[in-house]
Amino acid sequence: MIIAIGADHRGFAQKQFIIQSLHDLKIAGTVIELLDVGSFNEQRSDYPEYAIAVCKALGQGKAQLGILLCGTGVGMTIVANRFAGIYAGLAWTDEIAHLNREHDNVNVLVLPSDYISHEQAVKMIMVWLDAQFLGDRYKERIVMIDKLGGVR
Repeated sequence: MIIAIGADHRGFAQKQFIIQSLHDLKIAGTVIELLDVGSFNEQRSDYPEYAIAVCKALGQGKAQLGILLCGTGVGMTIVANRFAGIYAGLAWTDEIAHLNREHDNVNVLVLPSDYISHEQAVKMIMVWLDAQFLGDRYKERIVMIDKLGGVR
């Protein structure tokens, strides 16, 4: 499985830590590979660039999931949710990360780098990856969202 990961300058250091920490990760026998779409340094950058890059990677089939990081996570979430087929969710605790996948089938996890530690970020990612979408009534809500459309 390939996970596209992107961050602006405020999430850069945490992105690097995540990439190092999840290197050679296997979940349920599936090898996890991270596709780094930037930023590639701590110089000021604009978060929409990286949200767009992650969403395009998913839309083009280059990745199955995505992770975005910026200071608060709010901007990345807004941009990502403009794309059809993207369900981006902001998480700040393990429980929220788990519920993002379980209830909303989030395929792009967004983390607020200024408010969580590097270790918390990795743990939330692991919890999110381990969770399973419940379907049923939650799936009905996803169908309602899909009817709204979005950028292709």
